[in-house]
Amino acid sequence: MKNRIGFGYDVHRLEKGHDLWLGGVRILSEKGAVGHSDADVLIHAICDALLGAAALGDIGHHFPDTSPEFKGISSLVLLQKVANLLNEKGYSIGNVDSTVCLERPKIGTYVAEMKIILSKSLKISEEDISIKATTKEGLGFVGNLEGIEAWAVVMILGSRQQADKKGD
Repeated sequence: MKNRIGFGYDVHRLEKGHDLWLGGVRILSEKGAVGHSDADVLIHAICDALLGAAALGDIGHHFPDTSPEFKGISSLVLLQKVANLLNEKGYSIGNVDSTVCLERPKIGTYVAEMKIILSKSLKISEEDISIKATTKEGLGFVGNLEGIEAWAVVMILGSRQQADKKGD
């Protein structure tokens, strides 16, 4: 098996009366993301990137928003299921590079906690996870405080590289 790269993207509407979850961390905010699960756009983008890298479809295929089983579920549970699926297919996760686009609140103070939580779920080092934040400078639905976006790129390692990484 060879190393593979995957890309993921997610977007959610923001509304008052909902919690804002990012990377498994509840962010203090006047608006939260709306979705079938906890609407954690960062984790959803990472899930899609991992599934895409292994050519296993997308998050909606594995966890449909029409299923009551996933209503209100923590996205960390979904992420762990995706990581287990990759492991069953003989892949390990090399690294995650991600960007969250949100006008406010600023999330920089939460990034270290997100990395700790994600590293435990993915069974990789915090050093192998990058989380960046940006805004839309007041432009578009994100700039108008109507939504949030996240992108993720991942590297997954095939069995030979998996064995090599464990020897590091």
